[in-house]
Amino acid sequence: MSVLAQIEQWPADNAVSVVVNGDGAIVAEHGDTLRVYPLASVTKLLSTYAFLIALEEEAITLEDPAGPEGSTVHHLLAHTAGYDFDSTTIRYAVGTKRGYSNTGFEVLAEHLEKETGMSFPDYAQEAVFTPLGMSNTEIAGSCAKDGRSNAADLAIFAAELLNPTLVSAETMQDATRVHFENLAGILPGYGRQNPNDWGLGFEIRSTKNPHWTGQSHPASTFGHFGQSGTFLWVDPEHRLACVTLTDKPFGSWAVEAWTQYNEEILASGVSQTLSSRY
Repeated sequence: MSVLAQIEQWPADNAVSVVVNGDGAIVAEHGDTLRVYPLASVTKLLSTYAFLIALEEEAITLEDPAGPEGSTVHHLLAHTAGYDFDSTTIRYAVGTKRGYSNTGFEVLAEHLEKETGMSFPDYAQEAVFTPLGMSNTEIAGSCAKDGRSNAADLAIFAAELLNPTLVSAETMQDATRVHFENLAGILPGYGRQNPNDWGLGFEIRSTKNPHWTGQSHPASTFGHFGQSGTFLWVDPEHRLACVTLTDKPFGSWAVEAWTQYNEEILASGVSQTLSSRY
């Protein structure tokens, strides 16, 4: 059995997995890459890239006040504005904890809409999806959780994350380093992490344990997973990325399966050795 074929053993009716190498080429795939799935929080990766483009275009700045008193775009992108997970309740003082929040991203989208006069879904379409040719991708609602896409489009996006063309390499490097260091917080599904490191919109693996990526993944690995049973990670050290989509909501099955699965993808040396598509 190939590594990617393991997804057939997962308790999902439909699943697909794609591996992209440092050249942006698909080096392995299993499943229907054209089937569209709800992304849940993997949507945040798409939204993050739109926010990074807006920062480069100076439509917004990291220092812009947004959210609770004392909060900025910077805090919202790094989940340190103090919001509850999915409400406007303020749970922490700004900058004191990593409070992962859908609301924070939604407030950030509202700020961008105010500054640009465009709806966030339209901005993401024009800034990210159209330039990359992601014709089966959309954000239909919340910028935090209402994206829809397929593995073919997300493989293009993963290639962009490995080799950015819409933002500078410097912007990408900054976005994928830890911002607001040494903050503890809850990683949904995996419990309290100290530190619970995050970049600008990108979750950073760092020293988190347990974690949905493999135990051998470098600390610099970044990405996101979604409650709809989806994930996308990028390993900048080994120049490798993986997109996996399912129609089985995240749960104990994913906690049990994903870490080992991602460990085996990395261990297989798929970027160099797997030249056939499964």
